[in-house]
Amino acid sequence: MITVTKWFCLLLAGTLHLPAAENPADKTLPVRGFCIPAPSGNRVDEFIKFIEEELAPRSVNALILRVDYGFQFTSHPEVADQNGLSKEQAQKIATICKNHQIRIIPLINLLGHQSWQSNCGRLLKAYPEFDETPEVKFPEKYVWPNADKLYCKSYCPRHPKVHDVVFALVDEVCDAFGADAFHAGMDEVFYIGEDQCPLCKGRNKAELFADEVRAIRDHLQLTKRQLWLWGDRLIDGKLTGLGEWEASRNDTYPAVDLIPKDVVICDWHYARPDQTAVYFAMKGLDVVSCSWKNPEAATAQVKDMVRFRESSTPQMKKHFLGMAETIWSGAAGFLDEYYGRKPANDQKNPGHTESKCFVRMFEEIANLK
Repeated sequence: MITVTKWFCLLLAGTLHLPAAENPADKTLPVRGFCIPAPSGNRVDEFIKFIEEELAPRSVNALILRVDYGFQFTSHPEVADQNGLSKEQAQKIATICKNHQIRIIPLINLLGHQSWQSNCGRLLKAYPEFDETPEVKFPEKYVWPNADKLYCKSYCPRHPKVHDVVFALVDEVCDAFGADAFHAGMDEVFYIGEDQCPLCKGRNKAELFADEVRAIRDHLQLTKRQLWLWGDRLIDGKLTGLGEWEASRNDTYPAVDLIPKDVVICDWHYARPDQTAVYFAMKGLDVVSCSWKNPEAATAQVKDMVRFRESSTPQMKKHFLGMAETIWSGAAGFLDEYYGRKPANDQKNPGHTESKCFVRMFEEIANLK
């Protein structure tokens, strides 16, 4: 039996750990996320300061960290960025997140986004045999649209060796962060099931996409980790009028009925607060609405998500998880903007910036308490 005096002494000594007080926002919006590229090694301390001084006070409880190949991988050093995060730095970030009850979810873009404009990504540089469209060459000067419909390269999901490589990377980065969830990206996949690919030719694109989601999910299940991914490839871009970026116009959208129901969907709409979160919830999938630079759209999304949760049946309410702010300028660029060291990233519309959207969205969440 612990007396009051002994209890107080243990508390002062730091050996008695009390359960964290319940945050009122946990019932209103269970997920309050922030998605950002991982910092380079020389910006880690500043990034940790931002977590402690800006994310934690705003009750952020999920950090989606876009690591990609910016990590000093040892399982496959041929794809590693030696200026990227080390295992020790990852653990340092993870410790700070754990101290503030922030769930860290590392992201590596799988399937799509294996290149950018005229630059090949590290995976396809090291393993060109994984390329879904090797016949498509990178132009000296990239423009969109182009005759090859090149946005970003994809790896071939049916290559017999591709998962040996990418799953090793996934495991290594998840282990480094001590993560119980992983974000596979999989957005804006324009190349999939191409007729020039001998392994994919003639195959149903929705089935190919769903098979890849299932393969990643099943691998993560071996270590009891949860899969998150972007939702755009699961929306019919023609029917909804959302087009080929926020939705699919290359026939992957029927995969929404083929993927496992325990996958979490990050449903991004940046210009307008389109309410496709309802669509995913009605498919039995957990969903997080995602904003970027438009503060008005972000605040509308917060209100919508709260309304969805308040006006739904218990069976539906559980699928509406919450919100996440996304950053696409890079960790250094965002921190420089946020702390006023450089101009905001949208000079044409000064009110629409990443930092202003971040602040406004979490102000709206704070007002819900």
